[in-house]
Amino acid sequence: MDFVDRHDTRTRHWVAEAIRTVEADANRSCDTHLHVFPLPPQWGVNLYLKDESVHPTGSLKHRLARSLFLYGLANGWIGPDTTIVEASSGSTAVSEAYFARLLGLPFIAVMPASTSPEKCHLIEFHGGKCHLVDDPTTIYDESRRLAAETGGHFMDQFTYAERATDWRGNNNIAESIFAQMAMEPHPVPAWIVVGAGTGGTSSTIGRYIRYRRHSTRLAVADPEGSAFYPSWVSGDVTVTAKGSRIEGIGRPRVEPSFQPSVIDRMLAVPDARSIAAMHWVREVTGRDVGGSTGTNVAACVELIREMRAAGERGSIVTLICDGGERYRGTYCEPAWLAAQGLDIHPHLDDLRAFLAS
Repeated sequence: MDFVDRHDTRTRHWVAEAIRTVEADANRSCDTHLHVFPLPPQWGVNLYLKDESVHPTGSLKHRLARSLFLYGLANGWIGPDTTIVEASSGSTAVSEAYFARLLGLPFIAVMPASTSPEKCHLIEFHGGKCHLVDDPTTIYDESRRLAAETGGHFMDQFTYAERATDWRGNNNIAESIFAQMAMEPHPVPAWIVVGAGTGGTSSTIGRYIRYRRHSTRLAVADPEGSAFYPSWVSGDVTVTAKGSRIEGIGRPRVEPSFQPSVIDRMLAVPDARSIAAMHWVREVTGRDVGGSTGTNVAACVELIREMRAAGERGSIVTLICDGGERYRGTYCEPAWLAAQGLDIHPHLDDLRAFLAS
């Protein structure tokens, strides 16, 4: 009888220890906090911010990186000598660099040259290398080239994000939200609001809502320059766009992980309003948040206005994706805003008036 045996005892032992190491990282961390945003109690609407910035690598992408590593290890794509390569605008690369160093693996992040210096520093701090490209549309092909050249593995978050996380539970972000909301006045949210970068978070939450038979609606807030919103409206997945200035969300193309059928509503948010909302959250709550959180909160404000106009009561949950310290030289810098032609002051005035209405 003929047979081919490719079993490698050394590699299997290494993979088993690597999975234990990655899961031990999760076991050392408590769940992320769910903060109440201060709205007038007479409105009957509660807004909650789930603070993903408290993960060890400072962003929501810590969850994704953990899932991608476990997926790659379980599939046999990552071994003891694998160079990890990722196409990322920053936060995913920061988190993947952390896990690569945890496993003793080299890591290369392929990023647009416009990525904030703060994020590049964080990637290097965690032991990764930054490979910058002038044309953002080339990050996928360049990542494949580097992976082939090094004999490594291209993680490809934009393809695997929606399948690497178990949407039925297993401590995913959706399960966490509903568990933390259980004792609140409106425990089943009327809306959950997220942005989309890979589409993995919106896919996980949208599927979980349906699987658990909740009445919650999922809204995706999309920044200007992203292909997701025009594609969702038209149904054309071949739509392309210039790309987003709000790092971490919005894409110049519709990524494979983006699942439009689980989304109930999409809201297009201007960049000036996203950045104004980022500053406004810090004014109102004292929490230093990034631009994608501003996009989320700007969308929440519109939904709250709609609920109030309809006389509805209920809760809305959104995410603090990362901290504002990563954007000191961009969204927090007046000279950068002016160079981009962004005037956040009319939006700031409107948001401040919102709480007084």
